[in-house]
Amino acid sequence: MSSNAVGQETIGVVIVDDHPLFRDGVSKSLQMQDDIELLGEYADGGEGLKAIRKLKPAVAILDVNMPTLNGLQVVERLQKEQIPTYCIVLTAHHDREQTLHVIQMGARAYAAKDIRPDLLVEYVRQVYRGQFVIDGKLMTADDIEAWVEESKSDLSLRETEVGEKHYSPLSPREMEILTCVTHGKSNKEVAKELNISQQTVKNHMTSILRKLQVDDRTQAAVTAIRYGWVRIRK
Repeated sequence: MSSNAVGQETIGVVIVDDHPLFRDGVSKSLQMQDDIELLGEYADGGEGLKAIRKLKPAVAILDVNMPTLNGLQVVERLQKEQIPTYCIVLTAHHDREQTLHVIQMGARAYAAKDIRPDLLVEYVRQVYRGQFVIDGKLMTADDIEAWVEESKSDLSLRETEVGEKHYSPLSPREMEILTCVTHGKSNKEVAKELNISQQTVKNHMTSILRKLQVDDRTQAAVTAIRYGWVRIRK
């Protein structure tokens, strides 16, 4: 947080998203606001996390699917390190279970990736003021607590089950391997691309299947695509 030319406090924001056109659109919208200061743009989750640690922005806008670290992993790291940055998480694929998990991990807002830039700007303001935003609905801390409990009850899932069923964050290396698998590469091809042994690939795949609670690599790939962790190459 800093002050603008007339002494008004501004909201420091960092964008972490690997889609150049989306990032550019959000950037332009933010820079048009007198009460918001864009502190940086990053296309890589790991680089974004480093920047957030250094810059301590009031708000970070995070894509779910990014290289190195995904958006969920960034939120998790920020929470563990107690960095006081409020996170807005965006995804191309979302449902109530994923929304619940993201909020439980510590995000303040969760929205579809096709959100209008002007609405996203308003989300930044609301989150900065201490509100939570889910699918366009503003919630207080009490509201969100009630929503979480209601969602867990409706989904018939305990908190740990929600996390373990679909969303246990994979390590950066596991995300690299899952991305390769989703793009149809064999263990041999993955090993060659990442310069690791085939046995190492097999060990990581075992861990990936366990974390995602699926039986094979095809199901793991489907899960990755469904929840927006990996994009299909065009």
